[in-house]
Amino acid sequence: MDASNYRRVPVGVVAPRDADDVAAALALCAEAGVPVVPRGGGTSIAGQATGTGVVLDLTRHMDALLAVDPAARTAVVQPGLVLDRLRDAVRPHGLTFGPDPSTHSRCTLGGMIGNNACGAHSVAWGTTADNVAELAVTAYGGTAHRLARGWAGAPAGLRELVEGNLAVLRTGMSGGFSRRISGYGGLDALLPERGADLARAFCGSEGTLAVVTEAVVRLVELPAAPVLVVLGYADEGAAADAAAGLLPHGPLTVEGMAEDLVRSPAGLPRGGAWLFVEMPDEGAARALLRGADALDAALVTDPAAQRALWRLREDAAGTATRMPDGTMAWPGWEDCAVPPARLGGYLREFRALLAAHGLRGTPYGHFGEGCVHVRIDFDLVTREGVARFRTFSEELADLVAAHGGSLSGEHGDGQARAELLGRMYGPEVIALFAGYKDVWDPAGGMNPGILVRPARLDENLRFAVLPRTPFAGEVATCVGVAKCRSTEVGGAGVMCPSYRATGEERHSTRGRARLLHEMLAGETITGGWRSPEVAEALDLCLGCKGCRSDCPVGVDVAAYKAEFLHRHWAGRLRPVSHYVLGGLPGWLRLITALRATRAVNAAARRIPLPGLARERALPPLAPVPFTRWWRGRGPGVRGGSTVTPAVTPAVTPAVTVTLWPDTFSEYLAPEAGRAAVRVLEAAGLAVAVPARPVCCGLTYVSTGRLDRARTVLRRTLDAVGEVPGPVLVLEPSCAAALRTDLPALLPDDPRAHRLAAAVRTFAETLEEYAPHWTPPRLDRPVAGQTHCHQHAVLGDAADRRLRERAGLSGELSGGCCGLAGNFGFEPGHHAVSVACAEEQLLPSLRAAAPGTAVLADGFSCRTQIAQLSEGHRARHLAELLAEAL
Repeated sequence: MDASNYRRVPVGVVAPRDADDVAAALALCAEAGVPVVPRGGGTSIAGQATGTGVVLDLTRHMDALLAVDPAARTAVVQPGLVLDRLRDAVRPHGLTFGPDPSTHSRCTLGGMIGNNACGAHSVAWGTTADNVAELAVTAYGGTAHRLARGWAGAPAGLRELVEGNLAVLRTGMSGGFSRRISGYGGLDALLPERGADLARAFCGSEGTLAVVTEAVVRLVELPAAPVLVVLGYADEGAAADAAAGLLPHGPLTVEGMAEDLVRSPAGLPRGGAWLFVEMPDEGAARALLRGADALDAALVTDPAAQRALWRLREDAAGTATRMPDGTMAWPGWEDCAVPPARLGGYLREFRALLAAHGLRGTPYGHFGEGCVHVRIDFDLVTREGVARFRTFSEELADLVAAHGGSLSGEHGDGQARAELLGRMYGPEVIALFAGYKDVWDPAGGMNPGILVRPARLDENLRFAVLPRTPFAGEVATCVGVAKCRSTEVGGAGVMCPSYRATGEERHSTRGRARLLHEMLAGETITGGWRSPEVAEALDLCLGCKGCRSDCPVGVDVAAYKAEFLHRHWAGRLRPVSHYVLGGLPGWLRLITALRATRAVNAAARRIPLPGLARERALPPLAPVPFTRWWRGRGPGVRGGSTVTPAVTPAVTPAVTVTLWPDTFSEYLAPEAGRAAVRVLEAAGLAVAVPARPVCCGLTYVSTGRLDRARTVLRRTLDAVGEVPGPVLVLEPSCAAALRTDLPALLPDDPRAHRLAAAVRTFAETLEEYAPHWTPPRLDRPVAGQTHCHQHAVLGDAADRRLRERAGLSGELSGGCCGLAGNFGFEPGHHAVSVACAEEQLLPSLRAAAPGTAVLADGFSCRTQIAQLSEGHRARHLAELLAEAL
C-alpha cells in the first residue's frame, strides 16, 4: 500500500545500495518476467507506488546528497533523498528546491520526479519538471541512460516516434496551463522548438519508463524575509474567484482553504474561506493588500506565527480525511486542476456534483494555479458504494475536462485516474502515450497497469480484504501520508521515536498499521493474532501515543498494540516482563504491606530480576510511601480522606482537590506528592487523598492484559466513589490512562466517564481552581522533557503558562525520553531506548547552562535522565515550586 485506496501485494522488496544494484535487479526481473515498481517515501495517493512484482525501496540506501554547486545553483541527488534534507543542506547558501509538497519532511526527490510534484510555491518556482536539469535512469533489463536536453541518451526509436507525431504533440496537448500533469503530460517537451528536453519529458512518468538513480536539480534563491498575507473571503467561491487576480502581484504562493476544513480559525482574519499568499518582502505584501478585494486581511511577518498558520494548511492532507462527525474521507480525486480563471465556477459545480451523489468533501489547495485537493467520504467497502465511486469519478472527469483542466494537478494519475485519461485527451494522444511507454519499456515490466493500458479504478481497493470488525475499521484509517516517517529533529512532535531510531518502515506508525491490515486480511500474514511478524514490529512500539496526536488521522498504535498483545497471549504463558512490569502496582503494594522495602532495594542492587534488561538498574523504592506520609501528618478526616493543611490558607478553601496517589508517586517518588500538597495548600486549595489504594491500570494496558486492567479499574472506581471536584494526577502517563483508557475499557460505566472528565494535571488544577494565586519566582532557565502522554493526550499549554509565571524560561525537549514506562526495562529494548534519548533530550541537557533547572513531570523521564545523563537530577514542576515556597 501507499497513501492511496489501493493495495497490490508484491513478491518482494529490494533495497538497492547503488545504481549497479538497480541495474542488476532490473536485469534479473526482466529475465524472469517479473514487474518492477520504484518507490520513494510511498506517499503517492493514486496507487502508483504499489505493485505485484518487485518493489525497489530507494529510501534505505540511495538517499545521499552527492554534491552542491552554489554558484551554478544545482545539486546532485540520489532518488531516496528526502526533500527536507536537501533544503536543510542548501539553506546556508541562501538556496532551496522550489517544489515543496506538504509531505516535504518525508517525500523523496525520486518520488517527486516520478509524480512531477509541485507544492505551494509552484506559482513562483514551477513543478519538479521545471527544476530538473539532468537524470540518470536505468531501464527494465538494466540499460542505463543519461537524460538532459537534446537526443543524447534517448532510447532507440524515441526520436522517430516524436518526429512522426509532431502534429499530435502540438495540438492534442495544447492548452498547457502549469498544472497539466496527467498522463505523460510533459511529452510535448520533446518538440524541436522546445529543445527535445528528455529529462523534463521523463518527469511525471510514475515509474512506468525506468528507474531514476541520480538527478541534477536546479535550486532557487530563498527569499530573505518572506511575508505571509492571509486574506479572508465570504466563502470558498469568492476566494477562488479572487485567486487569479492576485497573480500579477508576483506571489510566491496562493493557497486556499475554507472554514469546513479549519476546526479552529484562531489567528485567521474574518471570513468563511481564506487565501494564504506569501510575498517576497513586506513592501510587496503591502502592495498586495492595497490591491486585494478581501473581506478582512492579516499581514504576518513573524516567522513563528507564519509557521503556525502554514501548519494549518500542511496538515490539511490529514485533517481532510475526517469529516466533522468523525467519519473518514478518502483520496482518489485529490488534485484535479483547472485554469485559475475558471476555478470559482469549477468549485461551485464540483460542490453540486458532490451533493447530487450524496457525498461530502472539503476542498483546499493551490488556488493560484487552479489545483484543488479534496478527500471524499466514499463508501469503498460495499458493492453499492464502490459503484457510486465509479460513477462519480466518471462524471467528475467529464467536469474537469469541460473546464479545460487536468485530472491530475501534481500527484499523478496512478490507478485512481489513468482509466479516465481518454476523457481528457483524444485517442491520438492516448495512442502516443502507449508508443512512448513501449519505446522505453517494450517488455512492459515497469509498473504495469499505471498510465498506459491501466487497471480499472475500482480494482485492487485495499478495504475489500478486511473483515467487517471495529478493529479492522480502526486499522484502515491509516491513509499512509507517512508523517510518521519524518526524521526532522526539534520541535514538540513525538511520532515516531522507534522509526527514527531504526529507520525501518515496519517500525513506523504506518508500517505497524499496515502490518495489522495484512494480518486481518490473512493473505500474506497467515498467523492471525499469533503472527510473529506483527509481534516483532509492535515490540519496539514505545506506547508513547505520539501518533495519537501527531498523525493527521489520529492512528493510535499504542492502543492497537495493547489489543494485539491481549489477543496474542490469550490462553498462553506470557513473557516474564509482562508479569513483573505489567503487575508492578500489585508487587509494590505487596512489598510495602510486608514492610520489605529495604530488603527489596538491597536485593535489586545485587540480583538481576528475571525478565528485565540487564543494562538497567532498578529505581529504588521510597522508604515511606506517599499515603503513609499523608496519614501521619495529623488528625482530621473529610469524606473518608485525611486532610490537614501544611500551610494555613488565608481564606477557607472553596475547592477540595483529590490528589491521586498513582503508583509512581506513591511508591517510587513520593517527594512529588508531598511537594504538590504544599503548593496546593499554599494556593488556598484543600487536598484530599483516597483512603484506599487506587490504580489507573496503565501497566496492565501497556502489556496487553486488558481483562486484568478492567478488573483493576472497576476496583478503583469502587474505591474512589463519587468524586466531588477535580482529580489531580501528578504522573502524566497515569493521567492520560484515566482520561482515555478508562472510558475506552469501561464504556458502559458512567463512573468511568465522570472520573475521566475530572482528571487534571498539576498546572491545570492551579490555573483552573486557583487562578488568582501567584506562584513563587524562580527566575531560572529550564531544560528537560515534556512527557509523551502530556504532549499526545493531556496538552501542556497550562504548564507553559505556569512556568512563565514562575520565571522559568526556555523550552523542554520534544520527542520521547525513550524509557517509556516498562519499554526501556524490557530485554532487547535498551539500544532503542538510548537512541531515543540521544535524539533531543540528552543533547539538550549537555548544552544546558550552569544553574539550569532540569524538569520532567514523568517518572520514566526522570529515571532516564538520572541513568543516562551526567550530574543531572530532574524534578517534577511541583517540586521546584515547593522548594521556592
